[in-house]
Order: sequence, then C-alpha cells, then structure tokens
Amino acid sequence: MALTINEKCINCGACEPECPVNAISEGDDIYIIDPDVCVECEGYNDEPQCRVVCPVHEEDDPCIVKL
Repeated sequence: MALTINEKCINCGACEPECPVNAISEGDDIYIIDPDVCVECEGYNDEPQCRVVCPVHEEDDPCIVKL
C-alpha cells in the first residue's frame, strides 16, 4: 500500500508537512513519496492527507494516486 505523485505535480509543497510518517520529500522537479514508508495515513487519518491538501486533486485525474 502506497501512493505516488505523478507529473501533474506543481511542486507547491502542500503535501510534505501533512505526511505523518515523513514519506514525502522534494524531488528534482516534483515531490516524491517513498513507497517503502508511505502508509496512506492508515492509523493516522481517515484518508491520505496529502491528497486532501493537494491543489491538483481532481476526482477523475488526481496528481496523487495509488502505486
């Protein structure tokens, strides 16, 4: 179970401080999620908080998706 950030990322950084396990970091062009650390906020929140705060989150074509 893990999420990933795709090329739609606008590199705003809103997601990074929301991750309870520090799985998100700034990459060269977009933010990245470490799949070995990501728990999709399970045990912390009802839904992944990175997806909640992402300004590019569109229901039919989101920026942050399941890996």
